[in-house]
Amino acid sequence: MNKSEYISEKTENMANKDMNEKEKNLMDRFDVIVVGAGHAGCEAALASARMGLKTCLFSMNLEAIAMMPCNPSIGGTGKGHLVREIDALGGEMGINIDKSFIQSRMLNTSKGPAVHSLRAQADKALYHTEMKKTLEKQENLFLKQAEIVELLVENGNVKGVVTQTHSIYEGKAIVLCTGTFLRGKIFIGNSSYFSGPNGLSPSMLLADNLKSIGISTRRFKTGTPARCLSSSLNFEEMSEQKGDEEIVPFSFMNDSLEKDQISCWLTYTNEKTHDIIRRNFHRSALFGGEIEGIGARYCPSIEDKVNRFADKQRHQTFIEPEGLDTEEMYIQGMSSSLPEDVQYDFYRTIPGLEDLIITRPAYAIEYDCIDPIDLKPSLEHMNVRGLFCAGQFNGSSGYEEAAAQGLIAGINAAQFVKEKNPLVLKRNEAYIGVLIDDLVTKGTNEPYRIMTSRAEYRLILRQDNADTRLTELGYQIGLVNNDRYQKYLQKKKNVENEIRRLENTSVKPPVANKIMEETGNTLVSGSILLSEMLKRPKITYAMMASILDDNSIEWPSLTRHEKMEVEVSIKYAGYINKQLAQVERFKKLENKKLNIYIDYSKIEGLRIEAAQKLDAIKPISLGQASRISGVSPADINVLMIWLSKKRRTKNEE
Repeated sequence: MNKSEYISEKTENMANKDMNEKEKNLMDRFDVIVVGAGHAGCEAALASARMGLKTCLFSMNLEAIAMMPCNPSIGGTGKGHLVREIDALGGEMGINIDKSFIQSRMLNTSKGPAVHSLRAQADKALYHTEMKKTLEKQENLFLKQAEIVELLVENGNVKGVVTQTHSIYEGKAIVLCTGTFLRGKIFIGNSSYFSGPNGLSPSMLLADNLKSIGISTRRFKTGTPARCLSSSLNFEEMSEQKGDEEIVPFSFMNDSLEKDQISCWLTYTNEKTHDIIRRNFHRSALFGGEIEGIGARYCPSIEDKVNRFADKQRHQTFIEPEGLDTEEMYIQGMSSSLPEDVQYDFYRTIPGLEDLIITRPAYAIEYDCIDPIDLKPSLEHMNVRGLFCAGQFNGSSGYEEAAAQGLIAGINAAQFVKEKNPLVLKRNEAYIGVLIDDLVTKGTNEPYRIMTSRAEYRLILRQDNADTRLTELGYQIGLVNNDRYQKYLQKKKNVENEIRRLENTSVKPPVANKIMEETGNTLVSGSILLSEMLKRPKITYAMMASILDDNSIEWPSLTRHEKMEVEVSIKYAGYINKQLAQVERFKKLENKKLNIYIDYSKIEGLRIEAAQKLDAIKPISLGQASRISGVSPADINVLMIWLSKKRRTKNEE
């Protein structure tokens, strides 16, 4: 045997040995593997499994599934829109909070319907339990308690994962949903230690592995306030905050809900509170320089509020129950990284909290996340084929933002395995589209939070019509089941029929003027269409149905969701049509596609900054390119001319 034959045989034996070792440790093969079972991971895993793919969901601790380490609530301004959209697409968050809420309120009702936002206080233990049951019962879905320490990547393609016990699970696509666990570090005063939220273990080895395969990360920070015993509080010193009398469900599958609700409570800080905090700025990890991560501007700690808003004499704080089977209360708006003794001092200056007993101190937590500009609009990583990312790992904040990304990442991981086109929602289609487009196009220098002001087309992206906008899409990709789809079709038919009826039914002046007079509107002298009457100020659909029911006009039996969509569609028709016209102009740019392999440095006329930004982000359309910071309208014109020339050359050839 010559030298080359010897080397060849030895290499082959080593390869066979490696393969045998791998086979020995290979536990199972999956289509999709989801790492992390927070709100993003739950939606990702359910989406993939419901689309027919064998899916494995890994959690370092199964008791952390759908955990609420911060505020035990779902929804709120902008966030409620996301939950409705998740539900319309066939996700689980809306259904799960409808099962587990203990108080429900519709926010911003004094404003227009575009910014109405539903918010529900959750029983956090029940929310976890119900989600865990749903995951356990889901066909094609397997739950595993294990820490993932390595992603297997070959030639830029994901192949599987390795657990801390060296077990190997093969996967054709992976969804990373690590939340705040990746090199998580807790800060309380001058004390700091590596930990995940709620005292759970951090993920340290996976953070190192991601760097080794070329995925760059950075540090962000978030925080949570203290929890205290309700028996130690004096509620007589606070203002009671009750839930709405009429409960509005999050899920379109529920027409109505009946439940006894638990009160929340409102109180305020004062100058004494602020004085204690100011005197201890030097003891805060935030101001002491120990924290390197960037925190959320829209959810500052109490010491940050006192520092930034020095002229404010008080800050509100809501005292909210964590569940029905616990005495723990959440002190909203009072997150902190101050030492425990200082926390006791300033909390006890707040009316109603003078004798509070803290069960869990406030803390700040720092963690690794990626720059979302490294992601495609499908949430697939640009450098690793088959690797999808979602949630706080993408630089966002909030359960709702995480769940929305998890749903899309799970859908697109499934589409990837099926070798089908990804689902990419546009800014005019959903708040989810706004959220993801903002992240992957503009990036973020702090934990990103959705707000209604971020959406250009708020009036057509309302809560009430989320199913009209998205359920058909969910059905087409196989996520929306037939029961939900038939319910959607019936609602759509009912709304269309009722709008048509109101546009073709008129009432005479004596009848119409009863309502006009009652609402302070100008009286009419001739017959008026019901649709025109509904457009008048202060006149609602419910009012018309109630008053005109005695005048031989038949009113159909509609659900609350249906009534709301009918009313808004008619009342705001003019504004809605204007926004639809804007959308058509927007689509012209969105429909001009760009190849991700374009070398922008070679396009004459593009400014250097624009070429560099375009090469880094690799937009998929002119519309996305136009939203990149540093790309001017002049640069877009250059691109349009370049595309036109390319098209002419191709046609000539």
